[in-house]
Amino acid sequence: AKLKSFAAKIIQLLKEWTETFPYDFQDEKSMKELKEIAHRITQCDEENGTVKKIISQMTQNLLMALSARSQYQEIKEKFRQPVSDKGTILKTKPQSTQKDILSVCCDPLILAQQLTYIELERVSNIYPEDLMQIVSHMDSLDNHKCRSDVTKTYNLEAYDNWFNCLSMLVATEICRIVKKKQRTRMVEFFIDVARECFNIGNFNSMMAII
Repeated sequence: AKLKSFAAKIIQLLKEWTETFPYDFQDEKSMKELKEIAHRITQCDEENGTVKKIISQMTQNLLMALSARSQYQEIKEKFRQPVSDKGTILKTKPQSTQKDILSVCCDPLILAQQLTYIELERVSNIYPEDLMQIVSHMDSLDNHKCRSDVTKTYNLEAYDNWFNCLSMLVATEICRIVKKKQRTRMVEFFIDVARECFNIGNFNSMMAII
């Protein structure tokens, strides 16, 4: 009875650990140790097999989380690769094909909602371990600069890059317009988008637009 009670506590610990810090189990050594512990625990409850089902589900969720993060990083690595000069591309394109954002989406609420979807997608891929990596590699409390050996902060970098990309998009869309009247209209449009972002609760996009 004591052994079963102890096993239940270990299962709870492993579940919370694998859900909160799945990246701790990315290497073969830690995964092997997890499987060995899981095998010992399942022996405590061989009669009804409840523990075995819980361990199996936990392991499956962990593998899915690691696979999803791996795919997400692969996609981001493709975006991080250097591209050709964008200025040259714009010059070679005919003026008629260079659409502004109003021709794509003229409703501030819809654009604010789409920006929020992107924000939520970025945030959902940030885990506590990403923040722990930053904290553990902090040089000092005075200068918040991270050392060059930080290698597991891809998700935070992607979120930060998105903020900068949105800011540059807004500035570009406004500055590329020559006529003052149309430029004023574009500024007013982005003010409305920022207001809708505020109403939704998407303060990150709001600040990027401002």
